[in-house]
Amino acid sequence: MENVLLKYIPENALQPIVALIKMNHVHLKIVAERATRHGDYRANFDGTHIITVNASLNKYSFLMTLIHEIAHLVAYKKYGNRIKPHGVEWKDTFQKLMLPFLRPEIFPSQLLPLLARHFKNPSASSDTDATLSLALKQFDPPSGKSFIFEIPYGSIFTLDNGRTFKKIALRTKRYECIELSNGRTFLFNPNAEVNLVEA
Repeated sequence: MENVLLKYIPENALQPIVALIKMNHVHLKIVAERATRHGDYRANFDGTHIITVNASLNKYSFLMTLIHEIAHLVAYKKYGNRIKPHGVEWKDTFQKLMLPFLRPEIFPSQLLPLLARHFKNPSASSDTDATLSLALKQFDPPSGKSFIFEIPYGSIFTLDNGRTFKKIALRTKRYECIELSNGRTFLFNPNAEVNLVEA
């Protein structure tokens, strides 16, 4: 297990993560990329617990996602299955599990202040924290995509599912875009990655 995990997480996080996995009897599956989620936790009827994490994540995002999912398991065991998936019990558990990893030996110094701010009140996905998400993405391999905040107003872009949009305006913190096929308006977070067609 250690040799496999070392491909996906920072080296100095290996021993504490292995300890967390063993202590909580985690069955970990590293899976192909899923567009809608970074990871997943499932409690089975037979009492086993399965966590999946996308193999495509960079090592810092992978580590956060793995701890995020372990926090679901720990909160489930401690508080039962009636709690909200990302409610106060999960947030408290995630904060406590993550704290020992927020060190310069594990995360780059430029990420630590953003992580400290994020973990004062962790959200269901680090992607909703645009500043942290953008900082984490700098450790991804080049994708050839653009962030929506980077492209000019009036640009035409597509998503991976083939839908085509035009960037129109900034509304508070999100970008208003029109889907060209039906004229409907959608709001995109600034860290959304898109395929630029025409600037």
